[in-house]
Amino acid sequence: MYGLYDKEGILRFVDSDKDACIAYAELFELGSTNYCLMDLAKDTKKVKGYTNLDQSLEVYNN
Repeated sequence: MYGLYDKEGILRFVDSDKDACIAYAELFELGSTNYCLMDLAKDTKKVKGYTNLDQSLEVYNN
């Protein structure tokens, strides 16, 4: 899995195909100095269960 980040560090696109990420950059005219293509970890562990984002945000909304 590859992630394409812009120069501000914002994730702009994720795909399993490296060429698709580069095509995305070309489509939005991001020059090679304006983005970073990273190979994301393939062996990340998935968390089982359900997380209610609204409840999670309440705890930190002080």
